[in-house]
Amino acid sequence: MSQTPDQPGVDARRSAVFLLDQVLGEGKLMSELLGAGVLDRLAPEDRARAQRLAQDTLRGLERADRILQRHLNKTPPLTVRNVLRVGTFELCTGGAAHGVVNTMVSLVAGHKHYGHLKGLTNAVLRKVADDGEAAWSARRAPRLPKWLRNPLVEAWGSDAMIAMEQAHFRAAPLDLTVKADPEGWAERLGGTVLPTGTVRVAAGGQVSALPGFDEGAWWVQDAAAALPARILAAVPGEQVLDLCAAPGGKTMQLAATGAEVLAVDDSHARMQRLKENLARTDLKARTFIKDVRQFKGEFDAILLDAPCSATGTIRRHPDLPFAKDGSEFGDLIALQEELLDHAWSLLKPGGRMVFCTCSLLPDEGEVQIDEALERHGDMTVDRAALDLPGIDPAWITQEGGLRLRPDFWAEAGGMDGFYIACLRKG
Repeated sequence: MSQTPDQPGVDARRSAVFLLDQVLGEGKLMSELLGAGVLDRLAPEDRARAQRLAQDTLRGLERADRILQRHLNKTPPLTVRNVLRVGTFELCTGGAAHGVVNTMVSLVAGHKHYGHLKGLTNAVLRKVADDGEAAWSARRAPRLPKWLRNPLVEAWGSDAMIAMEQAHFRAAPLDLTVKADPEGWAERLGGTVLPTGTVRVAAGGQVSALPGFDEGAWWVQDAAAALPARILAAVPGEQVLDLCAAPGGKTMQLAATGAEVLAVDDSHARMQRLKENLARTDLKARTFIKDVRQFKGEFDAILLDAPCSATGTIRRHPDLPFAKDGSEFGDLIALQEELLDHAWSLLKPGGRMVFCTCSLLPDEGEVQIDEALERHGDMTVDRAALDLPGIDPAWITQEGGLRLRPDFWAEAGGMDGFYIACLRKG
């Protein structure tokens, strides 16, 4: 399990443990691991199951560890601990005890360093199987690590933090942006249309097998992530610049308006995904692989989805609080300021720019705009741009931006955390 899975059909549980080893032991993000193809040799169904098992175990990590504490006198090595965590998650959420315990024991037994701990693994998981389900359901929604929880409590308060953690613990639904006829596609896919126009369906299964995927009728995009392009409201004939554009959800939204779209990103791999998405949806945009700070021109409208902590996406990426520690946030905040200032220099007088980050930290949203307004005398916040269907006026902040949180629309499945502001020049 210390090695990358390298055989077709390798057991999904072994691969889930490998992912946890990388996230919790090496500080790697799951998106980076999957993007590097560490599970590519698995059969598609095993790959999907491994990813789901790892993500769900991370969501419930605090619960799993508290349950395991009762049965362990000392902490085992990380890989064995992760075997126990995955097994505990499965046993506590309806997994068949015989199959789960036997598989997890065999994983440890076959490990060249930890095989001698197979007896411990068997004994602990059998105890978990006896009363794990009741113990699991009796526990609170897992809390974020303190390095992230403390600043978020300071920003939003304890009650809001608890509500966000409950949203993180629930699996996120599948959100789709459709090119046309959201009601029709919602009916066809067995979903619903959210107030902002996003089609929401229950997550599960292979996305590429759903009706409409091959023909490019829609693309996956969280309801919150779909709002920046809607707020920018591009129109045919405008020259629109999409900065930090990959993997392209917002680019496709802008292209669908009939505007002339230029999409810029410095990642070759992510830009390749953007091009593939454009081809599948038969939408047109000019693409540039370049540091956005070196891009030149003059544009009617600009969308800047700045690199950020991604703390608003934890319900979809539960590995993030465990792979990061916040040490890079200062550099990200400085980069956001630099990108915002450069983007502003590319905007025509009278033009508009939407700045957004998928962050829950005010320093990456509200504070950025407050400080940008002090630096740029020709910048104003366009509150009226937020007057769109589905946007609750209570979400509009003092400086005129839009603050979205995972606990908003909780009864409908929540949304990613985002900050969005529409800025006017001149």
